[in-house]
Amino acid sequence: MQRRIYFDNASTTNINPEVLKSYKQLLDQYYVNSESLYDEGTQISRMMEKARSAIAGLLDVESDEIIFTSGSSESNTSAIKGVCFACPEKKHIVTTNIEHSSVLNACKQMEEVFGYEVTYLPVGPDATVTLQQAAHALRPDTALVTIMHVNNEVGSINPIEEIAEYVKKHSHAYMHADLTQSMGKLEINMKNIDLASVSAHKLEGLKGSGILIKKKHVPFVPLINGGEQEQGLRGGTSNAPVNMVFAKTLRLAMENGRKSHDKIEKLSRMLEEGLRAIEGVEINHPARHIPSTVNFSYEKIPSEVMQNALNRKGFMVSARSTCDSKSDDPSYVLTAMGYSVKRASSCIRVSLSSANTEEEVQLFLKALKEIIEQYG
Repeated sequence: MQRRIYFDNASTTNINPEVLKSYKQLLDQYYVNSESLYDEGTQISRMMEKARSAIAGLLDVESDEIIFTSGSSESNTSAIKGVCFACPEKKHIVTTNIEHSSVLNACKQMEEVFGYEVTYLPVGPDATVTLQQAAHALRPDTALVTIMHVNNEVGSINPIEEIAEYVKKHSHAYMHADLTQSMGKLEINMKNIDLASVSAHKLEGLKGSGILIKKKHVPFVPLINGGEQEQGLRGGTSNAPVNMVFAKTLRLAMENGRKSHDKIEKLSRMLEEGLRAIEGVEINHPARHIPSTVNFSYEKIPSEVMQNALNRKGFMVSARSTCDSKSDDPSYVLTAMGYSVKRASSCIRVSLSSANTEEEVQLFLKALKEIIEQYG
C-alpha cells in the first residue's frame, strides 16, 4: 500500500489523541441538553462554563466574552454582520483584498444587499497591509475594521496589534481579527482587539467547533436567533461536549506550538532550500511568514495537474484555500500580490505540522522533481 504523507495542515489538522479521548468520554456520558433544569443538565452547563473560563484565561479576556460557534466562517460572518446591524448609522467597513472567503463574501453581501460601502485595502508584494493604509481608510461612519492576522495561502503576517491600537485610539470603529491561521503559532495581545475568530480544526481539534471573542463593550445583533444560549447572542442547543473540549484543544495547541516551532522552522527552511534548487520553481510566500506555510509555483504545470500528480505519488497538498479548492480561477491572493495569472494558476501550498519529518520533505522534493521531468 502506498505511503500517504499529509502536507495540508492549513486546511485542517489531525485530531490530537488527548482531545479525541476527552471528547469520546464526554460524548458517552454528557448527552443531555445543557439548558435542562434537572441535575444532569445543570452539571453540563457548569462544565461548559468552566471550559469557557479556561479559554478566556488562555486568551486573557473575560469568560462572558467567549461565544461558542461552529467555526471561523460563522465567527467571521457573525462579527461583521453582528456589529454592523447593531450600528445602523454607520455604513462603512474596512478590510483587505486577500481575506478568507467567509469575510470577503460577507462584505460583498453587506454591499449588495444592505447598501454598505467596503474599502478593500490592497496588499503589497509581501501580502500584508500597513498601519498607514488602515489609518487612511478610516472614516467617521466606519463601523468595523476586519483584517486577518495570518493569510491562509502564503502565511504572511499583518501588523494586527498596531492596527488595532490605532483604530481604538483614533476612531469609533470596532476591530475584528481573524486569528484562524495564527492561533497556536504566534503570540497575540487581545487588549485592543474587539472581536476575534478561532477555529478548533486548525488546532488539532474537532471540526464544527470554534469561538467568537466579543468584548463586552461591543454592540452586537445575533446572526442565529434562538433561546438564551450564549447569553442570547447565538441561538441553538449547545454542542456541549464539543464546546467543553475546546478548552483542552486550545491549551494543547498553545503548548505544542511553542514546543514545535523550531522543528517546523527547520523543516520549512529545508523545503524552501530544496525548492529553490529546482530550476523553474518560484517561491510565492514572502520573506516574513509563518514557517508552517510554504507556497510555490512551477508555471509549466497548472495547480490542478500538479496536485493530482503529487496525490498519485502519495502527497496531500492544496493550491489555495480549501474553501475555494473547486475553483479553476487563479489564486486571488497571489494576483493581489502582483504575480502573473500564470503563476497564480500554478501555485501549490504545502503546510507543515510537528508530525512531519525531514524524510517526508526529502521524499516530496524527489517526487516534485520526477513530476517536473515528466510533465514540465
